[in-house]
Amino acid sequence: MSGADLSRIVAIVPVRSLSGAKSRLGEPLDPEERAELILALLRRTVAAALASQTLDGVAVVSQDADLLEQARTMGAASLLQESDGLNEGLTETRDSGCAEATALLVLPADLPAVSAAAIDRLAEAAGEAASRAPDHPVVVLVTDRHGTGTNALLIAPPDAIPFRFGEGSRAAHAAEAASAGATYLELGGPLSFDVDTPEDLLEADRSGLDHEAGR
Repeated sequence: MSGADLSRIVAIVPVRSLSGAKSRLGEPLDPEERAELILALLRRTVAAALASQTLDGVAVVSQDADLLEQARTMGAASLLQESDGLNEGLTETRDSGCAEATALLVLPADLPAVSAAAIDRLAEAAGEAASRAPDHPVVVLVTDRHGTGTNALLIAPPDAIPFRFGEGSRAAHAAEAASAGATYLELGGPLSFDVDTPEDLLEADRSGLDHEAGR
């Protein structure tokens, strides 16, 4: 396994679909409102990634062709996922759509506090970790607020570890990093907040993280 090279970091933004995503928000939001929320959050995520000083590309991956068409209008590359499942889609994108990337940043499109500055801080932390152990891969993970999930994941080189998103992903990614002999770093900060439940949506509103601002 080679060391980390952060000279070309590409962000992958996975989005399930406009119709099926965020089903747990079904009580406060009808399907049309959920679709509007997803697009608003996606716009914010793509805009932040494009404004980042440390990223060299942004690719949205989804099984939803209509959503990908909108992603292209936002300025992102788009990749139609042929496999099923988040980890499978990320692996497919890594293997077929990011050949020139030296590092990947998985950036889900449900982080209302995402910003170029937060992305740059994550990449800079990865760079500092790589400088301390240049012969080792680097894995930087942003945990969710509950401390069990993964809200953002930077991997250098891109195939340093397999993707393990899902229940208990924080521990799973940490174990994969240890197995690979990677320098592993966990971060908190604004990317730790995601919108997944009605309570999350209320908290975003209380915190002033209005998803409409992403329009």
